Amino acid sequence: MLKIFFSFIFILLSFTNSFSQLRPDSYSLQGNEDYLSKISSSNEINSQNPASNSISDIITIGDTVWLGTSRGVSVSFDRGETWTNFYGNEAFGTMGISAIGYDKHTGTFWAAKVYFTPLGDEEVQTGGGLVYTSDNGTNWTTIPHPLDNRGDTVIAYGINDGINLPLVYALDIIVPQQNVIYDIAFSPGTIWITSWAGGLRKAYIDSIKLNPNYKLERVLLPSDALDQISPEDTIKFELEPRVHNNHLGFSVETIGDSILYVGTAGGINKSTDGGISWRKFNHTNQENSIGGNWVIGLDFNQTTQTLWAVNWRAEGETEFNGVASTSDGGENWQTFLKEEKVYNFGFKLDDVIAPSDNGPFRTRDQGNTWILPNNIIDESSGVSLTATGFFSAASEGDDIWLGSDDGLVRLSEDTGSFWNGEWKIYFASQPLSSAVETYAYPNPFSPRQEILKIKYSTGGESKKVTIRIFDFSMNIVRTVIQNADRSGLIHAVDNFNLETNGVIDRWDGTGENGKIVPNGVYFYRIDFDNDDPVFGKIIVLQ
Repeated sequence: MLKIFFSFIFILLSFTNSFSQLRPDSYSLQGNEDYLSKISSSNEINSQNPASNSISDIITIGDTVWLGTSRGVSVSFDRGETWTNFYGNEAFGTMGISAIGYDKHTGTFWAAKVYFTPLGDEEVQTGGGLVYTSDNGTNWTTIPHPLDNRGDTVIAYGINDGINLPLVYALDIIVPQQNVIYDIAFSPGTIWITSWAGGLRKAYIDSIKLNPNYKLERVLLPSDALDQISPEDTIKFELEPRVHNNHLGFSVETIGDSILYVGTAGGINKSTDGGISWRKFNHTNQENSIGGNWVIGLDFNQTTQTLWAVNWRAEGETEFNGVASTSDGGENWQTFLKEEKVYNFGFKLDDVIAPSDNGPFRTRDQGNTWILPNNIIDESSGVSLTATGFFSAASEGDDIWLGSDDGLVRLSEDTGSFWNGEWKIYFASQPLSSAVETYAYPNPFSPRQEILKIKYSTGGESKKVTIRIFDFSMNIVRTVIQNADRSGLIHAVDNFNLETNGVIDRWDGTGENGKIVPNGVYFYRIDFDNDDPVFGKIIVLQ
């Protein structure tokens, strides 16, 4: 149950010292040779591919494509022909990206960072702060992760101002663990973020740019027991994520200057006055309701003036996973894709794309029928995408972009067609220099965020292949494949000489017991029929 889980987490965090916030700085790529020297050959600044194969979010603006990935931000200014990857520099370090956003009012791109830290026997997601750029990535400014000071336990709301009525108690969120920023949205002059423990916060953008330490203030949402609040109400509940699922933030969408929708673990909250008064929609308080109260994604289709929501099952026995849409501002909802686990939305005019665990579903009739693409095959290289898990989608003109857990895809769709056109698949992979070369990527490798790819060559011939993973003491950790048929023709991922054509097999970072292996150095051995084996090294780092 959500409440039990979060209560446990916060009890642990209450005994944890708060992390100090680093001084915010601005970083530039111009003349920064130290940055250049830190980037490996597989993560160079300018590349034909993004730096990661795990694509969590996509934003398209004309010929520009921004990606949030498990390895920082990547951007293309020429519709995917070349990529600039921001990974390993001072602004991003080696963190992944949990959310991206584009402020059309100022032409500024924002990203939220995430990493893992130990908590007991587990490792938990940890917020790494924000970065933004106003010049397409030439310069980045970092903002410390939004936290409260110890003792920030009250906030003002309407007549609950400390004069007419007592201030509202708020649990102070003093550590970044379990406080990841999951979504970013903008209204004129204001940035809005939702985070797991921190709920909904906002800040005035000009104030942040003048002072990156400027605090993102918390915004009060209804309690689990209330369907609405306004400034005239006497507030008798606390802003308390250990108690109220509706104070756990996951998604936010702005429409126009003053309309906001916020998705939580308790439903969808709507404000028509810039985040002051709120009305809540959930699975039980409407006749035509959303399917599940855990709302991890919200997006507004400008073409059809329809709001779409990704809803997962939270706690109710009658709740279900799926998506929902409303064309009347939330008064009535239609639900679709029941029991599909969807993550996000993308739109191509009035078409809706819903990336999910089972592929990118797409509808042309507002949800009545949903169709998956047939085999996704890159015609120039012959490679097919084997991933079924998709996290993100976007479009621009006739281009449709899809982000999976194993690569980025672009479909240059034939005009007027549906899932037909030229597919291009982007892998964060470099060509092999010889038939006896092998390497693994990404390396270092975080099993909780990505899948390791082991690339090698069969010389274009069909061979029986065995791959084993060893720990530093050369004990067998996992047999990835054993006597499997492999051929450079079947598994090609690079369009180059047959003798050095690449084959890719994958390791999920688990041992034979099914558990993720500890951090450390590992080795792999590839055996080919009677040929000499080849070896490689893997660094597991979470």
